[in-house]
Amino acid sequence: MSAEPLSLSALQVALERPLFAEKSWRLSPEPWTLPEKALEELRSIGQACLVFHQALERLYLKSRADERILRNGELRVPWVAKYLDEGKPSWLLEHGASKAVKGHFPVVLRPDLMAAADGFALVEMDAVPGGIGLTAFLEELYLGGKSNGMPGAFHASLSALVPDKANASIALVVSDEAATYRPEMEWVADVLQEQGRKVTVAHPDDLKVRSDGVFLGDEKQDVLYRFWELFDHEEVRLMREIAQAVEEGVVKVTPPMRAFQEEKSALGLFWHHRLEEFWRENLSKHAWKLLRRVIPRTWILDPKELPPGAVLDGPEVGGKRLTSWRDLASATKKERELVIKASGFHETAWGARSVVIGSDESSEDWGNSMGHALDAFPKPVQVLQEYRKPARLQHPVYDDAGETMSMEGRLRLSPYYFTSNGQAELCGALATFCPADKKIIHGMQDGVLLPCGI
Repeated sequence: MSAEPLSLSALQVALERPLFAEKSWRLSPEPWTLPEKALEELRSIGQACLVFHQALERLYLKSRADERILRNGELRVPWVAKYLDEGKPSWLLEHGASKAVKGHFPVVLRPDLMAAADGFALVEMDAVPGGIGLTAFLEELYLGGKSNGMPGAFHASLSALVPDKANASIALVVSDEAATYRPEMEWVADVLQEQGRKVTVAHPDDLKVRSDGVFLGDEKQDVLYRFWELFDHEEVRLMREIAQAVEEGVVKVTPPMRAFQEEKSALGLFWHHRLEEFWRENLSKHAWKLLRRVIPRTWILDPKELPPGAVLDGPEVGGKRLTSWRDLASATKKERELVIKASGFHETAWGARSVVIGSDESSEDWGNSMGHALDAFPKPVQVLQEYRKPARLQHPVYDDAGETMSMEGRLRLSPYYFTSNGQAELCGALATFCPADKKIIHGMQDGVLLPCGI
């Protein structure tokens, strides 16, 4: 880490080049630090997330084919694929299940970890994460020679997709929907170009798909880093042609265009009581225990009516089990320590746009939110998740007068794991520190963005 805290003027000069379009945040003289025990867990979480993705692929493909999912059992779960496929075009589903992308997982895994009183709470696994360039830039600024070299590690994971290429042509393709993150991708590309790497930032409309490959100008691209959401397929007009190019083996795309890998409902499947034996069979004992500890209980909000006498596997209201998710509308404030959010494949499913924290809502608003989530099914599918109250922490920040003050707040940690050859390596982490009165923790003007020394 830097020997001395960074001055406000030094930070302001360094950040004159904006890395998030039209975004600003408060500044701090120091990076975030974690105790060694937390760092050890952080390193383990990445590999657990990768093996989770590998097991999820197995579950999805077996469910889609209506095959048994257990080694020594006849359990078949076609409803799993139905949940994960809801609301998506058939061509995208066929692509996601094709042999061309089987065994392909995102090269960047970024779980969102809330710092709760009892440890980390893994509330989401983001396969199309922003913040790579920003985190790398802040590491260089705050950590100096101890930075993790994220641009180089990112490039190495992308290059591993085409191991026969000495210097692969790589396009970081940023859609209009993700335009906020284009400046940081341009910074990453600049760093890699200075190292002699063939990396370019492009808009999807800049690409040309031909029978022999995908081109940016006259340059055939070996790898496309997909910085667009799959729900945006009508705006990213070449998406279907790019999928065809992948199937024909003339280009690699990551994250792969496999919609089931980007659904928060996968966390609900992890906690589904009928699937527990599957997860035990397909995860190591260590990964199983770790994920059960850090992933809050999650359920898929399915409005289907139950048979008489049946009850839901879910929270309770007034000490009674639910016969419908709509029963939660009458939950007390204490009982609604719960979060509703869109699962994926929808414009509200990212950036905390759909998040509703039950204990922060009036009874009427909570009931309306629950009703809306059920009535909207399956566009989008929404999930319900236990809310683990974030711990209140302290960190120095600069106030409006340029003086250092101690701010009380809540922390979200976003570790970046770059994957290749079946391994997930921790290569950086971004700390988002928000004022204590903000329950939804995300990048905001009165929050602080910091690298975490790992």
